[in-house]
Amino acid sequence: MFKRIVIASETSPDAFYVLKQLKSLQKLGTKECLLLQCLHPHEVKATLSSQFNAILEENLNKQKEVLLEQGFEVQARVVPGYIRKEVTRIAVEEGYSMIVAGAAEYSLMGEVFFGVVAHEVIHQASKPVLLIRIAYRPEEDLSTVPEIDLTSHVLFPTDFSENAGLAFEYVKKMVTDGVKKITLVHVQDPSRINPRLAHRVEKYNVIDTPEDLAKEELLAAERLEKFNIIDAQRLEDLKKELQNLGDAEIDICLLCGSPSVEIMKVINERKIPMVVMGSQGRGFVKEVYLGSVSNNLTRHSSASILLVPAKR
Repeated sequence: MFKRIVIASETSPDAFYVLKQLKSLQKLGTKECLLLQCLHPHEVKATLSSQFNAILEENLNKQKEVLLEQGFEVQARVVPGYIRKEVTRIAVEEGYSMIVAGAAEYSLMGEVFFGVVAHEVIHQASKPVLLIRIAYRPEEDLSTVPEIDLTSHVLFPTDFSENAGLAFEYVKKMVTDGVKKITLVHVQDPSRINPRLAHRVEKYNVIDTPEDLAKEELLAAERLEKFNIIDAQRLEDLKKELQNLGDAEIDICLLCGSPSVEIMKVINERKIPMVVMGSQGRGFVKEVYLGSVSNNLTRHSSASILLVPAKR
C-alpha cells in the first residue's frame, strides 16, 4: 500500500526517533524510502561552506544507516526550496505513496513544539501524511527508546463524510495487509444535534423558561436516539466490510461529546499507536485544509496520525 515513501528529514535528534518508528511500516508494504532534506533559499549560500556540507552529509548518512539496518531501500537527497512545496512536488511527480514527518505534541507555549516541518507539510500535501508522534525527552538516549509497532492497533474516527470515506479505504487495505486490531469511532456532537442547547442565545438577551428548556432537552434526546440508531448501523456496516477482508479484531465505539476530547480519551485509554483519519471533516470550509478535529488530534494526541487529504 505504501511501497515508496518520502521522509521529510531534519537535522535534529528528533529525526532519528522518527526513523526508528518506521520499521512496522514494512507490514504495510513499505520498501523504498527517500530521505529529503530541503534548504531554504537563505540557507543555500551556506552550502558553499565545506564545513556545512560535511555536517549535512554526515547527518543524512547516519539517518540512511538507520533505515538500511531496518531493511529498507534508501535514497537521500538535498534540494533547495521550501519543504511544504518540495516534498509534495517530489511525492507527486515521482510517484511516492506517502509522506512522513515528525511531530511533537503541541504545547500551549507555542507552535514550535508541534514542529515547523510537520505544520508546513500537512497544510500542503496532496498525498497521505503520516505524522510520527515524537515521545521522548531530549536528555534521553535514543538508543534506548523502544520501537513502536504502529500497526498493532489502528483507530479510525469517522464522521461519515466523503473524506472519511477516502480514509476508510486505507483502513481496508491495512486489514488486507494483515493489521490485526481496528477500533472504529464515531462521536455524536451535541452542538450539531441541538445548537440552541449547546450555545444558547444569551447574546440576544433571550432567556429560556423552564418549560421551553425542557422541551428543547426532550427534542435533543429524541434526535440523539435517532442518530445513535442510524450511526450504530453505519459503524456495523463498516465493521462487516473489514471482517470480510481479513481476520482482524474490530471494535466499535459510539460516543457523545466533543469529538476531539472523546477521541483522545479512546487513544489514551486503549494506548492507540496510530490513528487513520481524513484531514477535513463534514461541513468544513473548503478553503481550510485541516478540519477542527484532525487539527486538534495532530497537535494534542499521543498517537501518530495518518492524515488522508480531501479531494480538492
